[in-house]
Amino acid sequence: MECENYNNLIVKMIDPCPAPHAYLCTYMNNYSAATAVAVHSDFLSLSQLRRQEFQGLLVLSADFRSRNVFGQVLQGKSVALIFEKPSLRTRVTFEVGIRQLGGWPIVLGTAESRLGEREPIQDLARNLSCWVDGIVARVFNHHDLEDLALFASVPVVNGLSDAEHPCQAVADLLTLTDVWPSWSGKEFVYVGDWNNVSRSLWHACLLAGLRFRAICPEKYGPGPLEPVEWSTKPSDVKGADAIYTDVWASMGQEDELESRLEIFRPYQVNEKLIAKTGKHTFFMHCLPAHRGQEVTDSVIESDYSLVFQQAANRLAVEKAILVTVLVPGTQAESATVKRKDGRQL
Repeated sequence: MECENYNNLIVKMIDPCPAPHAYLCTYMNNYSAATAVAVHSDFLSLSQLRRQEFQGLLVLSADFRSRNVFGQVLQGKSVALIFEKPSLRTRVTFEVGIRQLGGWPIVLGTAESRLGEREPIQDLARNLSCWVDGIVARVFNHHDLEDLALFASVPVVNGLSDAEHPCQAVADLLTLTDVWPSWSGKEFVYVGDWNNVSRSLWHACLLAGLRFRAICPEKYGPGPLEPVEWSTKPSDVKGADAIYTDVWASMGQEDELESRLEIFRPYQVNEKLIAKTGKHTFFMHCLPAHRGQEVTDSVIESDYSLVFQQAANRLAVEKAILVTVLVPGTQAESATVKRKDGRQL
């Protein structure tokens, strides 16, 4: 499919009457306060975005898969990557993406960047702001991420927190645009523990206009302030066009694994559960997967599994996010980069 037609498809799936050229979501959120050094653009939560901004992020991500739309736009820029948690997909895709855009990634491990331990978050944020042009942080506590954004004078991107995993959710919705011609009539069902991934997926589906519902054990579902359609019955997967699951014990919850194994066993995504949907259903997982726990080998290796397409799309999505927050105001209609056929983006 030609890129222009593909972009039009994404636009139609999300918003039949979008604003023209709504590619980039600039100034998604700012944590301005008396103590803040400067007002700038951060990417901490999908709840920050409006529908057309989310649409623009998907379109730009699709462009990055087909060509390097902004070339070396990060030439001369440095980005600090903070990892309080282990990482494969987030670390590799951000580091590769920064380099492909001409920038310089600086990876900080837990010894240097455990937020609030070696030195106060406000000191870390102010120091990094003296040297780098942006910060990507994968953290345990979302409040620490917000504090980092508050005191930094450069953009901060959420590479994962206990509250949300927005980069993953954007890649997941981009993946679905590859297999569905439209959101119309589609049902997206999350099965398992309500966590950062499911919360970001819920926000993404709201922005896309895609019906979302969750199936979680009692006491492991959405909170009272989250108006999510959900049930406790695994049989409620009936009608699902896509089923998504995640690990039953996230990083930091390992001590709960034994008790969770018994509670979540009926929620395993296996061939029997997939068959209950009554239709052709795609399977999705953010990875890493604990095969034999939340999902079986036969499902994750099936021809209806999208897990590796999801992982592949992380690179394009994170390049789009980097351009959005580090080069604010770079709108499609004013971009100097040309298509191969010479037309303006």
